[in-house]
Amino acid sequence: MIENGVSIPRSIFAFNSANVEGWALYAEALVKQYLPLAGQIGSLQMRMLREARAFLDPMVNLGLIEPAAVQSFLMQEVDRHSFRAPGRATSYFYGCQKQLALRGKVELALRASFDARSYHDFIIDQGLLPPDLLEQAVMERYVPSRRTPSP
Repeated sequence: MIENGVSIPRSIFAFNSANVEGWALYAEALVKQYLPLAGQIGSLQMRMLREARAFLDPMVNLGLIEPAAVQSFLMQEVDRHSFRAPGRATSYFYGCQKQLALRGKVELALRASFDARSYHDFIIDQGLLPPDLLEQAVMERYVPSRRTPSP
């Protein structure tokens, strides 16, 4: 990112799970259909693990479930939810949902002019932006640059 002109503060302080892990889940969802069946099953298994984390994380932190119950449900996750990264699991899905919603909005705006590769290149070129600022950049710079002029 820095090599592409993104400032050091932006590259450091915008590094968060909603941006990074949200993009990763979004990318995984896009490529799953191209994986062999064994790869698709593995992808779905990892998705189930992440989904379990997404509901266990807030439950632990709100005191709605005891760590021992989490441990019996998903043994290796109890410390992660409680101490190492509270709130992180839910941010994956938040980021992914924001990416999916933005892509849908762009596809509707551009219709036949939508090009997934140029869209993803633009997203990656933005570096790490909070979802609202990313949407602003996409809608103000990418979408107008891709629209075909009306006759």
